[in-house]
This record gives sequence, structure tokens and C-alpha cells, in this order.
Amino acid sequence: MSSESVAASRTATRGVPWLYAIVPIGLLLLTLAAIVWTGAGLRDNGAPPIETLAVQRVWLPEQHEIKVSVINDGPDPITIAQVIVDDAYWPFTMDGDTTLNRREQATLTIPYPWIEGETHAIVLLSSTGVAFPADIPVAIESPELDAQSIWRYGLIGVYVGVIPVALGLLWYPLMRRLGRNQMNFILALTVGLLLFLVIDMFQEAQELALEAPATFDTPVLVPLLAVLAAGLLITLSHWLRRRGERFREQESGGLILAYQIALGIGLHNLGEGLAIGSAFAIGEAALGVFLIVGFTLHNVTEGIGVAAPLVDRRPAMKHFVALALLAGGPAVIGTWIGAFTFSPFWTAVFLAIGVGAILQVIYEVGRMVWRSQQRANEPGLTWTTFGGLAAGIAVMYATALIVA
Repeated sequence: MSSESVAASRTATRGVPWLYAIVPIGLLLLTLAAIVWTGAGLRDNGAPPIETLAVQRVWLPEQHEIKVSVINDGPDPITIAQVIVDDAYWPFTMDGDTTLNRREQATLTIPYPWIEGETHAIVLLSSTGVAFPADIPVAIESPELDAQSIWRYGLIGVYVGVIPVALGLLWYPLMRRLGRNQMNFILALTVGLLLFLVIDMFQEAQELALEAPATFDTPVLVPLLAVLAAGLLITLSHWLRRRGERFREQESGGLILAYQIALGIGLHNLGEGLAIGSAFAIGEAALGVFLIVGFTLHNVTEGIGVAAPLVDRRPAMKHFVALALLAGGPAVIGTWIGAFTFSPFWTAVFLAIGVGAILQVIYEVGRMVWRSQQRANEPGLTWTTFGGLAAGIAVMYATALIVA
């Protein structure tokens, strides 16, 4: 056999395993295509269509106009035939065809003379007579996306997020004077703060997931995203540590951890801003002010957690400014989103990622406490560290009661 034949035979042999993998995948794709194309042989079985319409948002851009954003949340097409407002049929227009396919979105415009401060009941009727309610609890003109509104709502986010976190960071000089046990108490307190936040965020994300269209299966997506985000960040942290162990530990290890804490807290404050912005957007001004006061007090403790990894270092003032903006700034973005537009699905996704980020931070801070305790030949959980953990949870719970 010639050398060319031997080489060709080896090349063909090496290509065979890929062929073994490609053929089953190709056949599987063909089978799936046939199932979708034929409806598994049951497309025309005479059963009535399954109609599910999810109302995403109802807003009042101006007097005598109501807008309703909807999405087809069912497997079959749905046609919006009629609209009832306050027990009367009313004309409407849609941005596109009145028939929506699966996961297709549309916005209805209803020229209705709504009354400020009143409650209005809206019902969307499909062509088969299925009713989908979309009520307005308190009619108030929705905020316009202009410079004045952006400034006003952005200032609310600063009050709720940036200022209280910055006030918490002012404890840094006092924290530098603490001994090892006292510092481990503060670090354990930070873990308690973050543990409360992660549970609170997960609960909030699940509540929003139930409001999102069922077709996205958001309640299942939330824990999966949280686990994946935590795993990705832990893997990235280990990779960075291997790439520059000496530099990270001696120069910037605590600073990077502080930024990680600030990022996780910032994603949590995004959710708080959403709650405040949404309250003002639907006319619940009293509730909005109440949330501002409560969240401002609640978030002062978060600055202590951000400053904790920095006590044995002297970072420049610019880092404290950046940390305050990173932890508190997302409250501004959340307030804008809540006031001008809102999506339960994407909000739940961001909160789930925030849960993962905070889980990673809990892991990193826990490692700091554990190493410090080992160097002193003490177990990781002592009365000091347990007291800090319990105190962190208690402080967050007590301040959360204000806005509960």
C-alpha cells in the first residue's frame, strides 16, 4: 500500500467518529421538524384552541387614551375581537394584526375618557369569547420620558441607593480600629446582611416570575440563572486568583471583593428602585414616599458590608466613590424602569443574576472569615462569628419591617 493510501485511510478513520455523532443529531432534527410540521398527527383533532393572553402593562400616556401591552401566552393563535371598558364596548386599535401568534406581542390603544383617581375595569375579549381582564386600580397620567421626569426619578434613586450606601461607608475609619475578633464579627455580619438579601431577592424574583408570561417558564429559569451566575463568578474568581495570586492578595484582593459585594448589592437595589418607580407610575404616591424612607434606612447597613473587606488597606477616595455608585446607582436605573416601562420577565432575570452574584460574595467573605479563624487555631463558627451572622440577619430584618 502506498504512503498516500495509508494517509487517506488514517484520515478517513479519524473522520468516522464525527460521522457517528452527526448522523444521530441530523436524524433527531429531522424527526423534530416532522413533529412540528405535522403537529404529531393531531393538528386537526377538532379540539378547541387554547387561548391565553398575558397583559404586560397598562398605562395612560395622555387624557382620553389608554394603552395595553399584551403577549400571546398560549400555544394557539388568538384574535382580540372586542374591548370592554367599565361595562361598555369600546373601539380600539392595535399596532399590527389583531391575531397574535404564540409569543407575539402587541399594544392596544383605547380612546377612552378616563377619570383621574378613579378605578377602571378593562376586559379584552377574544374571537371565541374568552375574557382577559386588565384593570386600572388608580387612573393617573403615566410619567412622560422627558428631561424633567428623568431628573426627578433619578434623584429618587440617588436618595434610596447612593446616599445611604455612602453613609454606610463612612463607618470605614472606625472599622479600621477594630481588632481581629471584632473584624471577624463585622465580616460575619456582612455574611448575615447578604444572606438576608439573597433570600429576599429570590422571593421577589419568584413573585415577578409568576407575573411573567407562562410560556417563558420563568419560575424555573430564576433558580437556574442564580446557580449558573454564582458558578460562573466563583470560577472566574478562582481563575483570577491563579493568574495573579500574589498581586490579588497583597495589593487588591480586598478591593476586588468589595467591588463584588457592591455589584451584588447594586442588583438588589435595582429591584428596590423598580418598586418605587412602579408605585409612582400607578399613582400610589403615598406608598412611593413610604418606600423611599424605608429603603433609605434599610440600605445604610449595606455600606458597612461593602467597606468590610477594606479595613486592612487604604484605597484611594475614588474607590469609595465608585463603590457607592456601583452599589447604589442601580436604584436610579430601577426607578427609571419602574416609572417609564416595566417587564416582569426581564426584571426577574436581572434579580436572579443578582442572587447568583450575592451567593458568590457570601462564598468569598466566608472564605476570608474561615482563613482568619484557622490562622488563630479557632473553628470557623464561634460565638463571635455566629453573633455577627445573627446580628446581620436581625438588622436587615428589622429595617425591612419598615417597608413590609
